[in-house]
Formats: sequence, structure tokens, C-alpha cells
Amino acid sequence: MRRLKLLALASAATALASAAHAAAPATTWAYSAKTGVGASYEAYVDGAYKPGGPTGAVSKVWFSIADGVLTETMYGLIHEAQIKQMRIAVQTATGLAVEGADTTAKTEYLHVDSAGRPLSPAYKITTADRQGRFVIEKRIFTDPDRNSLFVRVTVRALKGPVTPTLVLEPHMANTGGGDVGAASTTSLTAYEGKAFLSLKGAKPFAKASASTLQDGDALAGLTATTTSAKGAIVLTAQLPAVAKEATFDFAIGFGPGAKAADASAAATLKTGYAEVLARFNGEGARVGWEDYLASLSELSRLREASEDGGKLVQASALMLKVQEDRTHAGALIASLSNPWGDTVDATQSSTGYKAVWPRDFYQCAMALAALGDKQTPLAAFHYLPTVQVGPKTPGNTGVGGWFLQKSHVDGTPEWVGVQLDQTAMPIMLGWKLWKLGWLPEAELKAYYSRMLKPAADFLVRGGKVGLGWNSATITPPFTQQERWEEQGGYSPSTTAAVIAGLVVAGDIAEAAGDKASAETYRKTADDYSAKVEARMVTTKGSFGDGHYYLRLNSDQDPDNKSPVEERNGQAAVPEDKMLDAGFLELVRYGVRRADDPAIVATLPKLDDQAMEDLYRVRYDFTFPGERGTFPGWRRYGVDGYGEDVATGANYGEGGQMRAGQRGRVWPIFTGERGHYELALAGVSGKPDAAAVKKIRDTYVRAMELFANDGLLIPEQVWDGVGAASPHGYDRGEGTDSATPLAWSHAEYVKLLRSVSDGQVWDSYAPVKARFGHP
Repeated sequence: MRRLKLLALASAATALASAAHAAAPATTWAYSAKTGVGASYEAYVDGAYKPGGPTGAVSKVWFSIADGVLTETMYGLIHEAQIKQMRIAVQTATGLAVEGADTTAKTEYLHVDSAGRPLSPAYKITTADRQGRFVIEKRIFTDPDRNSLFVRVTVRALKGPVTPTLVLEPHMANTGGGDVGAASTTSLTAYEGKAFLSLKGAKPFAKASASTLQDGDALAGLTATTTSAKGAIVLTAQLPAVAKEATFDFAIGFGPGAKAADASAAATLKTGYAEVLARFNGEGARVGWEDYLASLSELSRLREASEDGGKLVQASALMLKVQEDRTHAGALIASLSNPWGDTVDATQSSTGYKAVWPRDFYQCAMALAALGDKQTPLAAFHYLPTVQVGPKTPGNTGVGGWFLQKSHVDGTPEWVGVQLDQTAMPIMLGWKLWKLGWLPEAELKAYYSRMLKPAADFLVRGGKVGLGWNSATITPPFTQQERWEEQGGYSPSTTAAVIAGLVVAGDIAEAAGDKASAETYRKTADDYSAKVEARMVTTKGSFGDGHYYLRLNSDQDPDNKSPVEERNGQAAVPEDKMLDAGFLELVRYGVRRADDPAIVATLPKLDDQAMEDLYRVRYDFTFPGERGTFPGWRRYGVDGYGEDVATGANYGEGGQMRAGQRGRVWPIFTGERGHYELALAGVSGKPDAAAVKKIRDTYVRAMELFANDGLLIPEQVWDGVGAASPHGYDRGEGTDSATPLAWSHAEYVKLLRSVSDGQVWDSYAPVKARFGHP
């Protein structure tokens, strides 16, 4: 396991004490590089989540795993964490050890097919003491019929008897304070507000305690004798001593009251390990995850397009479906993690990435459609009015039609910047589902007047918004924020989506009998397209021959070297010194040919690995046992969304932006480049077999190599630049940013579908036809 090399030198107590320095928040979330996330499969009933369908009651529990331990566990809505983490501390003859700092970890899927491909997000986690004194195996999954989590723990003593103790850190109601906890030999309990938790064992605990967190050191709770506590709390349950090997079963129940939580845990334990797991998996006549995978009509051919025998694509299908809320059907979030969570303040409720961004949402819905899931993308489309701004949006005093930047799954606005690609993509999704035959035309017409026309009209006219802090006047295609949510201007990636959205909106409007609007949408798309190069391509840039796409232009002149705004601790630089691959979206959606001169001219600058690191975007990787190199790209040059190059500190640690922060390589862009290469290979007809094989061997394989041992693809991977993080990453290994990133999995799935089809999956035929493609 390539992790925690530096922490291997520290004892558990030393590592935890050093983390509890004066500047640290009172409580934080857990390490964000998850190796497992899971939830039960729940079948829709009439396109919604409600009891009575083939999977019975709806379980609303999600869990995550990092460093070999259970981390953030959610109950209720998908962002409502109730647990920070649960570790096992082990007293040995030679001292105390705790999972994480004193162990190595291995993540495996508990239920796999004959080829080793995962059949459900149930996990076997093995932690091994670095001094060889014990091994712990945990089996973790949810009860699909209840709001509870099943954890089976097997402890093996290798050098004399050991005494294990569960160390549970509740974060009830999505905060690290304000909890009320109690402990007895029959249960550990905690609550805040209307969220209750009960951890029960199949047998009584030897001892139990509840204490208040002291100086961030949860292990201090091991010596506590109190049985109740308030605030930021720690609950412990000492288990019987283990001479050689012992297995313990636990259930963590959740509910709106103490009795409900306790009853859930008790019922799960009564049902038992074997039956709960069989229901979770969907074995035999039971309906579960096996049935979901079997419903994916395109999965088998996507497995054939993979380079790993289909392991990652099958895991990706599970990850995309897991990261959907179970109250609001179709609400697809960005990630079941809080980036850099182990230094993020948890005293105030926050969603992290457990929220809806319409851009990430679109990527996920399109990937699920690529797998042949006909239900979830349709539920996602039906969900979209929940996050569209209009007269009914609380607090809105401005123009509507646009979609919220970021929101809770119930539609509560969280961030209110205007990103024009996030307004275009719902239109694109609707068109795609219509053309696939999954969205009936009558339904499309109903959504045209309700949702799609207001969105398209906003892409044409913009207007003055009025929500929260935002009172800006938007004049498309100038976007208030581009796809990385940091700056305004003319963005190639945003403009690509806007043009594609308007062209397909023209088709939808025509089908709805609104010919006047259809003409307006298409003419506006033509106008935006005609001005792309004049607004966003410099001929006097500082790199190479000076001819290339800018990442962003704040005015109508791409040659005037005006400065971009300071972001993420980075100083402003001239716009011509900030490169990214966003221009490739023009090719993906069909706005420009892959051999377009400006596109081709930009690639050498984007790929220049001799460039000064501040501005450099591309980094190639080698992996043990693999031939050749594999390409990766940062979001853009001068990106500060990542660990500090001087100290290895997390992004924004202590609430401060630092000049040394540096964004790393994102696996998404390897997939995006693979899509471009496929479009280039097919510019004059169907790509030949050799070209497709090269794309698979390079881009598909690279994304597989970026995944961790739990088959989860991160947001960012370590590129080896600057000081190593305290986690001691290898190059190409996921960082503490966000894992799994749903968009990363979506891009991988879409690349497999594109390779299998021989053409880009989310290209749009009317767009290609309108702008002169073959």
C-alpha cells in the first residue's frame, strides 16, 4: 500500500498530538482520499425513492473508508454526516497501536465475479500492525432494509494477546460539536437535534466510555471512565482480549429518535451478517447491487474496451450510482468526501463535495446513460428544476432560467455564482435523452416550457441576477465564472457548452412548435461561434509561436495581455501565460473540428513539459510494471488549488491561502485528451483499429493506473513537484483532494463508451452539422 510512509515512523499518540497544534480547528473531518464508499442499492418506484418496490424499505445511509478505517458516515440526506471516523486501538504487550498511523491498509471488494470485478460496494479492509503484532479485518456494508451499517471485525493476535477497543468519533448533524453521547456495555449512543446514532454489538462490550474530545486527541478517551459527554465527543467500547483470533459483529443504527436508532441496529444484528450481506449484494431472488449491474445494457462491451478486464468500469458504475441521494431521486453529487478534510473545520456544517453542481451532475448522468442505465439519467433530468433559479427560488429578485452554482440535494442554494456551462448542460442532457428514445417527446415538450426554454433564453439574453450576494448583470457568452468557478470572462470550455446547448435547444424548440425561438437560439449560437477565435485565441502570446487558445479572456482583445485575477494564493499573471485544455471541449461537443488550425496550434504549448513549472500543464508518469509513459494535465498553469510546494500543507489549511499552493494533475484531463484523440482519428471517417488501440493503451490505461486499490479515481494525483505531503505520496497516486470524484469516474466511463462506439459519446450531431463537420 503506497501510503503514510512518513507516518510509519510515528506512534499513534505522537501523530495525533502533533496534529493538535494551536492553529488547528477544534474538530475536523477525516482524510479525504477514500479507498471505499458505499450505500445500498434502492430501486425506484415510479421514478422516485419510496418504499414498496422490489428493494422494500429505503436505506438512507452512506459510508466511506480511508487509511483502513471507517470515515464519514451519512444518514438522512447524502451530505448529512453523523460520524467522522471509527478506528480500532489495540493494546499489545509492547504498547498501544491505532489503525491509521500504526498500520498499513489494504482495500478489497467483498463480493466479486469470477474475473475479480466488484459486484457491490461491500468492502473487506485489512489493517496490519507495522510491528507485526496483529492484523484486523473489517467487513463493511449497509443494511438495505434499514438505516444501519454492518461492521464485522476479526482480530488476529500474532505475538501474544491483544485488547482491541473501538474509538468512535461522532459528528452528529454534520458538525463536530454539540453532540450528546452516552456509553454502556450494551451500546454507544449520540445525538444532536433530530439525528440519533446507536452502536451495538452482538455481544456486550467489556467496558465503555463517553468523554469530551481533549486537544483534538481522540485516544485520550481510552482512559476515560465517564459514561456521558457533551460537545465534541469520543465514544469507546473495549472488546474482550484476543489470544489468537476472534470475530465481533457490530451494527450502527440511525434514526430520528433514540428508539428508532437502537431498533435499527438491533434488527440488523438479529438478521445477521450472511443475510444482510446477501440482501445488499442482491444474491439469488433478493434484489440488490447485482441486479443494478445486470440492468446496464452497455456494461459488457465497455468492459471489453477497458485495459483491466473491466474492474474499474464496474467499480465506476457502482460509484456513480452510490453517489445519488436516496430522498431526491436523480440528485447526483460530486463526491462523498470533503477535500483536505483532515484539516477542514468541522464546527460548522458544510457539504464539502457532497452537493449538486449541474456540471458534474451532467457528466455523471451522461456516463450512466453510456452504461445503459435508462432510469437514473431520466430521474436526473426530472430533478433539475429543483436547482434552477426562478420565481419560486427563495430570495431571488432577479432574472431566472440559470442553474445554481452549488446546492444541497434538496435545492437549498449554497453558492450562487453564474456559470453558463451549468445552464447549457441541462439542455444538452435533455436532448440526448430525447434522441436515445428514453425521454418521450410529450415529456420533452412539457419540460421545454417549464425548464429548457428559460435556460436557453438566459443563454441568449442573460440579465441582472439577484440572489444572495450576486447582483451582477450577465451578458453571454461572457460568463461570471468559468468551469473551475474562479474567474469571469470568455472561456473556450464554457462557450463550447453554451453553443452546443443553444443548437440543441433549437431542435427542442422546433419540436415544441416554437419556431421563432428555435431560430433565435441557432442564430445566437452562430454568432457566438463566429467570434470564438477573435475573443479567445491570441496570436501574440508569450509561448511558442504565440498562437494559441487562452484559458480565459476578460475582454474582447486576446492579445492585450491583461492580467487574470488572483486566486488560490497565486499572484495575477498576464492572460497569455495561463494555459489549459478547456479549448478541447469545442471539439468534444462539435463546435470545431479536431484538425482546426487554432486547436492544433495550441496543443504543443499545452504539452510543453520543458515549460517553467508555474505555467506548465502536462506531466507524464511511469508506473511499475507498465511500458512507456502515461500523460496527465493540471487544470491550468498557475493553479493554486492543491498542496503547498514548500511545506506539503493542505490547500487552505488554517483558513489561509498561501503563495506556495499548487494544483496537481487531474485524471479527468487524461480522459478529455483521449476523447480529442478519438475525434482527431475520426475526422475523415471511422477511426482505424490501430488508432483506437493507441487511445486505449495510452488514455484508458492511464486512468486505470490513476485509480487506487479500492478502484476509486481521485480528483488530483501527485505529480512530484515540491515538498512531499505528510502522507508521502508516490507520483500518480491520489492526493488528499477528493476521492472518489464522480466526474473522474464519469470521464473514464464515457471514454470507454466513445472507444467502443468509435466516436465521441457526448458529441452532438446537430452541432457538428451546423459548423461544417463531416
